[in-house]
Amino acid sequence: MVALLALVIGSSFAQNNTSYFTVNGVIKDSKSKQKVIFASISVPGTNIGTVSNSEGEFTLKVQKSLNATEFEVSHLGYLNKKFNILESINGEQTFYVDQYSVQIEELVIRPEDPLSIVLRAINNVGDNYSNVPNMLTGFYREAIKQNRDYVSISEAIIDIYKSSYTNYMESDRVRVFKGRKGSNVKKEDTLTVKLIGGPNISLLLDVVKNPDVLLSKENLDYYSYELLNVVNIDGKLNYEIGFKPIVTLSYPLYYGKIYIEKETSAFTMAQFSLDLKDEMKAAQAFVKKKPLGLRFVPTTTSFYVTYKLQDGKYYINYLRSEIKFSCNWKKKIFKTNYTVMSEMAVTERKTDNIEKFTAKESFKQYTVLADKVNEYFDANYWGEYNTIVPDESIQSAINKFNRRLKKQ
Repeated sequence: MVALLALVIGSSFAQNNTSYFTVNGVIKDSKSKQKVIFASISVPGTNIGTVSNSEGEFTLKVQKSLNATEFEVSHLGYLNKKFNILESINGEQTFYVDQYSVQIEELVIRPEDPLSIVLRAINNVGDNYSNVPNMLTGFYREAIKQNRDYVSISEAIIDIYKSSYTNYMESDRVRVFKGRKGSNVKKEDTLTVKLIGGPNISLLLDVVKNPDVLLSKENLDYYSYELLNVVNIDGKLNYEIGFKPIVTLSYPLYYGKIYIEKETSAFTMAQFSLDLKDEMKAAQAFVKKKPLGLRFVPTTTSFYVTYKLQDGKYYINYLRSEIKFSCNWKKKIFKTNYTVMSEMAVTERKTDNIEKFTAKESFKQYTVLADKVNEYFDANYWGEYNTIVPDESIQSAINKFNRRLKKQ
């Protein structure tokens, strides 16, 4: 991948002449050798981290001034595993993690209504999540595909003012620190798809901070809950609870799984999708504006959010959304399929001397990120900031956008 060449080729020179160490690699299951996607990679004792991409690949940048010696990999169903930083900086390596099997004697078996587990987790939000503001650094990416081709990719390093989890009335704010984009919209296209809201919309997937999405007490009666399993996440046992809608409302509901840590009753992860049985209601949830005569049909959705335990509190770690839909004009035979993906990884967190940046500085709710950042340039554009490594298809699209830009 172009973004990694300067570090992989002649890596000893690159490492010796920067203020940070760079670890490049892919995470795999030690038995199956399958790639482990969306794993959390962090530096113990710090608030620095990233996630592996959809192909298990990652890049982690660690400031030398931290004097850190190890980084740690964690993922649902796997044992946490630490690796030596200095032994991992020479080129791209493979890091193997081991599956975790829950021993039956580890569990206290008792009949318990899964709804009561969910309710207890809601009541414990004040104990399990930060009750003071935090300033987060994050990496955000959004991409739009038309059939198999990327028509737009935008990325940004962002500052996030994360308000207290006990103050639902105070909203989070996002400020774009540095960003770039690439696009390939054909002139003959009669439909332009844009993602409005960008990182602001991604933050709404923080279902603990924004309970109206999924976890408000008022919504509990709309769903049925089932205890599916007990799994390991980040070295702790978690209840895996499935949920699905049992009522019909004027707006679509969700189905999926939530994960609740057994001892503290903290929400640690959620995987869910929108109920698409009623196409009209589902379409209204996504479309801000569309031309007359265009039929818009969402076909699949997936949402994913993870939290990470640090200093006794859980913090937002990774957010991902993927929506697929088809569009076709009346009286036309062929339809066009689109995929809209966005993801955000929190790469650093600060708690001291937090000041909320102004509304004027903040990224606006109805703004399009691609309208606010420049075209792609410079393979080493991100410098010392941690990012999510682009998968092969995104990297290929970035390369294509760059070649077009150079010709211009």
